[in-house]
Amino acid sequence: MTVPPEEGLSLAEDFPEATYEQWQQLVSGVLRKTGATVTDDAVPESALTTTLPDGITVRPLYTRDEGGGDPHGRPGFPPFTRGADPEGNVARGWDIRQRHTRADAEGTREAVLGDLENGVTSLWLTLGPGGLPVGDLERALEGVYLDLAPVVLDAGDQFGAAAVELLRLREALGAAAPPAPGGSLGADPLGHAARTAAHDQAAGLRREAAELAARCATGHPGLRAYVVDALPYHEAGASPARELGCALATGVSYLRDMTAAGLPVEAACAQLEFRYAATADQFTTVAALRAARRLWARVAQACGAAGEAGAQRQHAVTSPVMMTRRDPWVNMLRTTVATLGAGAGGADAVTVLPFDDALGLPDAFARRIARNTSSILLEESQLAGVIDPAGGSWYVEALTDELARAAWSWFQEIEGAGGMAAALRDGLVAERLREGWAERSAALARRKEPVTGVSEFPDLDERPLPRQAAPERPGGGLPRVRRDDAFEALRARSDARLAATGARPALFLAALGPAAAHTARVSFVSNLLQAGGIRPVHDPVTVDPDSVGEAFARSGATVACVCSSDALYAERGAATAAALKAAGAERVLLAGRPAAGPREEYLAAGVDEFVFAGGDAVATLTSLLDRMGVS
Repeated sequence: MTVPPEEGLSLAEDFPEATYEQWQQLVSGVLRKTGATVTDDAVPESALTTTLPDGITVRPLYTRDEGGGDPHGRPGFPPFTRGADPEGNVARGWDIRQRHTRADAEGTREAVLGDLENGVTSLWLTLGPGGLPVGDLERALEGVYLDLAPVVLDAGDQFGAAAVELLRLREALGAAAPPAPGGSLGADPLGHAARTAAHDQAAGLRREAAELAARCATGHPGLRAYVVDALPYHEAGASPARELGCALATGVSYLRDMTAAGLPVEAACAQLEFRYAATADQFTTVAALRAARRLWARVAQACGAAGEAGAQRQHAVTSPVMMTRRDPWVNMLRTTVATLGAGAGGADAVTVLPFDDALGLPDAFARRIARNTSSILLEESQLAGVIDPAGGSWYVEALTDELARAAWSWFQEIEGAGGMAAALRDGLVAERLREGWAERSAALARRKEPVTGVSEFPDLDERPLPRQAAPERPGGGLPRVRRDDAFEALRARSDARLAATGARPALFLAALGPAAAHTARVSFVSNLLQAGGIRPVHDPVTVDPDSVGEAFARSGATVACVCSSDALYAERGAATAAALKAAGAERVLLAGRPAAGPREEYLAAGVDEFVFAGGDAVATLTSLLDRMGVS
């Protein structure tokens, strides 16, 4: 074989160009082989689409036409889709920001110093209710070089008092060692109202925040007064577009407050930092951050802000909603993917929540893994070495555009309702988020949105991780939800039974025929049962109608499930169900979704319920635990 010379090397030009229609024909052929129904007038790839929240449909293949062509603009130029800064994070990487929520000054100080000595570049401190007392801030920051490490505060309605403390510490540095730029006083009156429903406080807090912004703008360059925190909406179940729309409406409200207090619009824009959730859906995370910058640039332009004033500073936090209490080690994988999405999406600062965040206060190991996640992606993977690496991807460009349009529509609805304060007070935001979370909860219950280690591949024998309880955070407003909530409630019932009796509730698997016939459905049912804390009893490996009654009696279970192939069901399914009922089974399930004729036969023989992929797993498991007397 002769290797062609490097000059004029042809990699694709010599191959015939394939058309989209030819690809569709190949897809149609493959789908027909799988048994899918493909009509001549249908678009064959429609069987391969994925539906995201906000009514966005993801196709299996994107071309230049669907992707909208070239990406919008260049980094550092409006609409800032490709990045707020012309150099991106290439020179310095993103800001590795660690969150601290301990209520004791000494423990906070120890954790803070440990983080700063090992890669963290800024601090995010929770003060007031749900965190460190404001008066202990100085002790917690003892030994911290404020001229090197920016500090971001999160003090709820006590942001004014917290700001006084931090500004006093900063001013004590003097002109010889000015504080590091990039910190924030964390004022977010509307976010506090969303969390607590303290709407009567909001007007006074908004005036206080605007005065604080004026003080920062004139006397503390580089320090921002506000955080537009989208996490209250994300944690209440907001879809990506709803999260962006809420942040946009909140930012506009704060611009109005600051300009009314006398700040020029450019100076007002410089007082805002936006905080978003980064999820394990990496492409949505990338597209959402890009869309957020584009949307804010449009708002800033409409408000009269010129040029770079419309560049949005972004702080991405790995999603609390995706963090699970069971099998928490898997959270390390989730946060890694989320951090990748945040970095590729151009976030200026990234907080990786420790893998045990849902269990209580993180230990030193969990904090170390969290900060090292960013370090590896920056130093070893070189993720920040290219600005907007996803830019130009036809899928990412299309998704960015669709998210921006959906978020803008929601923003306009909020503005039409009187603005963010009115939409929160009157319940519009809560209602829309509740509707969206109900839809997502249904998908979670049916395991169409799987949660690894919880609804899929759970480990009943895992040992719980003991953690010190975290301070209780202010509530009373929008709820805080997690993807594992429904399954966690089921597992808690099982845990209570285990603690009381020394054994978990159990269900007998009546597997018919050889392993080749029953393994697929036995595995499916076992996985389903363990997601609800029910131990499957698969002993013996195979049974028949004559032996199943004795095997069931030995199992100690009160409920059974028949598992095998459709062919063996036709031969032995009804007789096996009848034998189980005769042996005392209070309830008999059958794995699969038989056609109407066999279904009636099985029901007549004693089958009470059919379990199958796509069914409501939470409803099935709840019913089983109820039947087993597990309170």
